[in-house]
Amino acid sequence: MGLALGHALAGLDLIDLMRGGYVTLAAGILAVNSFEFLRERFISYGARSLPSTSTKEGKEPPADEKATVTTASRILNSVAAWDVPHSYFTQFYYCSVALSFFWWYQLLTRGWAFQLIAGMVDHSSRESSMSFNQIFLCWGLFTIQACRRLYECISFVKPSKSRMFGGLWLYGFAYYIAMGVAIWIEGTGTLLSTDKPLGDASLTAPSIRSLIFIPIFIFASGIQHDCHEYLASLVKYTLPVHPAFARIISPHYTAECVIYLAISFLAAPPGSIVNKTVFSGLILTAVTLGTSAVATKQWYGEKFGKEMVKDRWIMLPPVW
Repeated sequence: MGLALGHALAGLDLIDLMRGGYVTLAAGILAVNSFEFLRERFISYGARSLPSTSTKEGKEPPADEKATVTTASRILNSVAAWDVPHSYFTQFYYCSVALSFFWWYQLLTRGWAFQLIAGMVDHSSRESSMSFNQIFLCWGLFTIQACRRLYECISFVKPSKSRMFGGLWLYGFAYYIAMGVAIWIEGTGTLLSTDKPLGDASLTAPSIRSLIFIPIFIFASGIQHDCHEYLASLVKYTLPVHPAFARIISPHYTAECVIYLAISFLAAPPGSIVNKTVFSGLILTAVTLGTSAVATKQWYGEKFGKEMVKDRWIMLPPVW
């Protein structure tokens, strides 16, 4: 049934659609972030949304400023007024973990959801497909990442009154739902080639690619965990002095990008350097986290003094 429905959507290649969607959304985030009146309403959250001075959140503007508020501003303010607690971030990882095990079942049984997705992948895209070993290795790493992040959220997140735009909350769910498909979708042809749950997957000598990028994945995961644990130990809104933060404003964001970069190399189909779908998702990840890191450096500079952070790279030393 899934394949039949997929074929009904003639001419649609979900792989191309996902790649284009990731890049288009990344461009959209950059565009929104370039306008302060949009950035402050829809992107900033947590400490970055709070004034660094003693101005209180929610303070009413002077009467003469109220008079200048345009209809467009009122509409934007009304939309931005829909917010949720910042702690809702934890829900993303509950979703990610649940989807990880859901897709494990679907991939092993070639279930209805897999068949639906497979039916939307063009035959030409199935010709160069990930191996069974690649599919289950990368899916295993993604599952580990999801479980670790959920554990960190449960263990480290402190009660907070910070809030974020509800659209960001929905975006987070959409991101993890899509990434849960992106990890394996370029292996569709291989999965369709047999009904055996594990296909021809077997224990073999690791490839050069695996010897390089599995340790990179593990190292980046360890760095990110250490950063999250350290940040949770800080007094609220304190400038980090952990060695990982000595030269980078947001090393945990850098580690997140390195994790997905490693998976994009490990998931590369034959003849490709990287898995283009996962790499497109990495572009969106880097843009999303990069905009947050830029705001973090600006906020640190305003609160603790620009001299304290002027020598720290935002995410990617020595480039940016």
